[in-house]
Amino acid sequence: MACDNQEKNLSICNCSYEPCSRKGRCCECIVYHRRNGELPACYFTDTQERSYNRSISYFVKCNS
Repeated sequence: MACDNQEKNLSICNCSYEPCSRKGRCCECIVYHRRNGELPACYFTDTQERSYNRSISYFVKCNS
């Protein structure tokens, strides 16, 4: 699927998972992670994101 905002989104995307096919395609990323009971990388700081723990419980723990 084409994304008109992909280049703009890539400039602010902090996902460090390089083979990710959804990078810069926020709507696809959100659907993917929601389906898996997770949050996308952009909900986390760069340090938290590098743990690759996208769980909601990790997000709550980090932000409590």
